[in-house]
Amino acid sequence: MYRAVTRQIEVLVEPFYLEDQSDPEENRYVWGYRVTIANNSQETVQLRSRYWQITDQNGHIEEVRGPGVVGEQPILDPGDSFQYSSGCPLTTPSGVMVGRYQMQGEGGRAFEIDIPAFSLDLPDQHRTLN
Repeated sequence: MYRAVTRQIEVLVEPFYLEDQSDPEENRYVWGYRVTIANNSQETVQLRSRYWQITDQNGHIEEVRGPGVVGEQPILDPGDSFQYSSGCPLTTPSGVMVGRYQMQGEGGRAFEIDIPAFSLDLPDQHRTLN
């Protein structure tokens, strides 16, 4: 489990290898990841957009930007949390993901929160980034 806290908003990420969707002979490796966002602040916030930087083991970087997560822009009151799962295919057997969410606070004020860097490794090749 990987963790980052920004402005009292906690982001936890748990990556996992999806062997049934992967095909190493075709250089296709797929990971899922479960994200939990917990609002431990005193204000209501909304997740507006996401930014991901995905780096494979060869150093190739892909950037992904878009509105919300999994088609949603959740509103989190103080004490609320939101969880979703998504996935990432790579052409190499390992990689790293890191990112940030654009949030909107009360009064329309925009700010960013960190998504912790986490490694995508085959089950027998664990690495720790933080």
